[in-house]
Amino acid sequence: MTAIIDYDAGNIRSVCNALDRLGAEYSLTADPQVILKADRVILPGVGNAARAMESLREKGLCGLIRSLRKPVLGICVGMQIMCLDSEEDGAECLGIFDTHVRRFGAMKDAKVPHMGWNSIGNTESKLLKSLPKGSSVYFVHSYYPELCTDTVATCRHGDKLFSAALKYENFYGTQFHPEKSGGCGETILRNFLSL
Repeated sequence: MTAIIDYDAGNIRSVCNALDRLGAEYSLTADPQVILKADRVILPGVGNAARAMESLREKGLCGLIRSLRKPVLGICVGMQIMCLDSEEDGAECLGIFDTHVRRFGAMKDAKVPHMGWNSIGNTESKLLKSLPKGSSVYFVHSYYPELCTDTVATCRHGDKLFSAALKYENFYGTQFHPEKSGGCGETILRNFLSL
């Protein structure tokens, strides 16, 4: 069973719908005991990193998430708050991934937010296995995690190369939305469910 952490961070319904399409058993919960008993955990999110962290603190889930030794997948803001910190309202984050989250500056040839389909490269993780080279996935974000030793996939938006996916031990993260990324996203979610 997969626990989807419910912490008022938006986009949870589309993650549930994606798991429904895959026939996966899941529970939408903020209950620490349910999270601890789950086989794997998803931390979804759309919205503001500082507010997402505030909600996790209010629910007493920060230490619990850091302590998990089962596969954990952070999606979009869910991945960003697993980093050290974010420039979005000066958020101090969970510190799982050894990188900082920065705001896209103004770019001559690219719009902010980065919204739509874009290809990912340098994919090197069990989470991303079986993806065709140059696969495209769906992004919606104005902030991005910098490249670091935990980077397992990259993406370029304008003049900025950033971490499209991260991995540290049992923790995985995608800046893009696998639940909105068609066949590639389905492959990624199936890979996660098989970890």
